[in-house]
Amino acid sequence: MRRNWVGVGLIALVLCFSVAFLTGCAKKAALKEGAVVTQEQKAVAKSPAAADDAAAREKALREQALREKALREKAMKDAAAREAAGKEAAEKAKKEAATKAATILQEMQIADIHFDYDKYNLKPEAQEILKKGAPAYLKYRDYKLVIEGHCDERGTAEYNLALGEKRATEAAKYLFDLGIGKERIKTISYGKEMPLDKGHDEAAWAKNRRAHFVIFPPAK
Repeated sequence: MRRNWVGVGLIALVLCFSVAFLTGCAKKAALKEGAVVTQEQKAVAKSPAAADDAAAREKALREQALREKALREKAMKDAAAREAAGKEAAEKAKKEAATKAATILQEMQIADIHFDYDKYNLKPEAQEILKKGAPAYLKYRDYKLVIEGHCDERGTAEYNLALGEKRATEAAKYLFDLGIGKERIKTISYGKEMPLDKGHDEAAWAKNRRAHFVIFPPAK
C-alpha cells in the first residue's frame, strides 16, 4: 500500500514539473511574440522618417543631375558662341584684308602712257602720270611692277618688239629716278601683238602706242 502512495506521489510530482515547464514555455513564447510585435511597431514608427530621408536623397540627386545638365548645356552654348564669334572675326578680318588690298591696288595703279608714232621718248603728260603714280610704290615697298611696251600695227613684228621694249625701258628709267628700286620693276615688249584697239585708223593706232603697268602684290 505504501508503495502505491509513493508511485502516486512521483506521478503527481512529474505532472507538476510538466505543468510548470509548459507554463514557462508559454510565457517565453508570449514574450518573444511581444518582442517581435514591438520591433515591428518600432519599424512602423520609424518608416515615415526613413521614407522622408530617401525622398530627400532622391530629390537632391535629381537636383544635382539637373545642375550638371545645365552646366553641360551652358558649356556647349558658350563653346558654340566662341566658335561663331571666331568665325565672324575671321570673316571680318578676311573682308577687311580684301578691302585693304583692293584699296592699295587702286592707289598703285598707273594709267597707260602713250607715245608718238615711231617714238619712245616720254612726253610731258606721260611724265606727270609717272610722277603721280610713284609715291604709292615708295609707300608699299613689297609690291612689284611689270611695264609692258606696245605698238600700233604698222611696221614689222621684229621692229615693233624692239620699239615696245624701248618704250617700257624709258618708263622704267623714269620710275628709277623717282626712287623706286630697280629690282622691283621688270619690262616686257608685246610689239604689235596685243592691240588695245583693233581698228585700222589713227585713233586706234594712238591708243595702241602705249606702255601698260601691271602690279604684282607681295607673295602670301
